[in-house]
Amino acid sequence: MNMHIKKRNIYICRHGESECNMLGQIGGDSDLSLRGKQFAVKLGEFINDRKIPGLKVWTSQLKRTIQTSRHLDVDSEQWKALNELDAGACDALTYEEIQEKFPDEFALRDQDKYHYRYPRGESYEDLVHRLEPVIMALERQENILVICHQAVMRSLLAYFLDNAQEELPYIKCPLHTVLKLTPKAYSCEVERYPIDVPAVDTHRPKPKITVLSRSEKEALENLPEHY
Repeated sequence: MNMHIKKRNIYICRHGESECNMLGQIGGDSDLSLRGKQFAVKLGEFINDRKIPGLKVWTSQLKRTIQTSRHLDVDSEQWKALNELDAGACDALTYEEIQEKFPDEFALRDQDKYHYRYPRGESYEDLVHRLEPVIMALERQENILVICHQAVMRSLLAYFLDNAQEELPYIKCPLHTVLKLTPKAYSCEVERYPIDVPAVDTHRPKPKITVLSRSEKEALENLPEHY
């Protein structure tokens, strides 16, 4: 139950398109692409024009979220807990490279994406536990903008929108789109604001075939396009 008496808004978005996004690489700590930098400018205009009272801005400690916050009139606070899910041995690889180097791991993740843990990395379940202090802090905030990452945004949305565990890893969180959450007593209102800057689509739907014996073509059938 939302205990806030005063109305508040939580704005959430991902960083602008990154160089890794354009190459189809997961994780990493790359800079923003040219379009990502354009989104950062547009995000600044979108937020600054609203003159949101008492606004706070949180980012992760990764370059792409910090760069996305540069055109805001409010200084940002960096949280390590908001860093993207740690892909461990698969960090900065494309899905094609993961399938080539670790085909069994790729299939195992598709079988149970919430509980699967990357070698030397994290699972979504690990990430949800890592975000608990962030969520507790968010519950005490008034107006706030959180600039984060795909898996982090999915986890935060699942908390506020009461999504099931099996739904969480497949929540669509497109780049260059701002979500405005308005928590209410027993629900949360969501408004979506696409920002008019093109970006790659990083969403990979749940695969139909997840057995270890699947072919490479079956494993890669629903990959998002990249350069």
